[in-house]
Amino acid sequence: MKKEPVDVSVVIPVYNEEESLPALFERLFPVMNSLEGNWEVLFVNDGSRDRSLALMLDCVDRHRGSVRVVDFNGNFGQHMAIMAGFSLSRGATVITMDADLQNPPEEIPRLLEEIEKGHDVVGSIRSMRKDPFFRKFASRIVNRITNRITGLNLHDYGCMLRAYSRRVIDLINSCPETTTFIPALAQKFSLNPAEIEVGHSERELGTSKYSLFRLIRLNFDLMTGFSLVPLQAVTMLGLAVAGLSLAFSIYMLLRRLFVGPEAEGLFTLMTINFFLMGVTMFCVGIAGEYIGRIFQEIRKRPRYLVNRVYGDE
Repeated sequence: MKKEPVDVSVVIPVYNEEESLPALFERLFPVMNSLEGNWEVLFVNDGSRDRSLALMLDCVDRHRGSVRVVDFNGNFGQHMAIMAGFSLSRGATVITMDADLQNPPEEIPRLLEEIEKGHDVVGSIRSMRKDPFFRKFASRIVNRITNRITGLNLHDYGCMLRAYSRRVIDLINSCPETTTFIPALAQKFSLNPAEIEVGHSERELGTSKYSLFRLIRLNFDLMTGFSLVPLQAVTMLGLAVAGLSLAFSIYMLLRRLFVGPEAEGLFTLMTINFFLMGVTMFCVGIAGEYIGRIFQEIRKRPRYLVNRVYGDE
């Protein structure tokens, strides 16, 4: 049965967060109760193997009618969990946040204030970020490169504490792609975006679910999903290397004609050969990323599988 719309929906993906959930409940619901209008919270269980689902179901019982849990049939990733929450949300404004409490739920009213000013997407920038130096430095570099490649103007792609208007949510829900990056997609659809600084805390409970490999994969999704610049850059690199190789071949031919054969340059030629092999493998890898995404799209497999939605009548 279709439920009535609400003013605010909060979508929270959860993956093995049993340590953080009790503290999240304790801080989130006083904030929601302080808001004007009605609200709902949608937890999306992304294949958790600990007691996260049991804790969320207990929360459904204690907040009957205001909390729902979307239980995935496996692990499909943070962004697919958020997409599932978007598809079931009923709020005029939808807020996303992580379950690890690194971004405080007390910032939610500030996001809603920006929405009330007429902004349709409100991003957030982590102030006084508590992550390790290497992660902050790498994030800063990736943010700049990504903005140049995609043509967007986001200062913090990694912060999921964001607010979206219903118009933007409906546009995102209409996109059928199997891999996406939600903050960038919303920025593409936004007419009047804004960003605010929000607090950031060091993770106190549990461990981060983003390994270095998953972070790299996520950035590949972002760059290849919103721009052809990497593919075009590879083409230009190939042209440049081909031009340099031609010039070097002409030089070697002229040298052989006027100076004589070169017997001492064996290791130089091997070094150049290894360099060209590396360039070739890099170019093939970039092209393969795009071809792989085409393959994923044409298979037409579901982006995620929902086992059950708890809290619906």
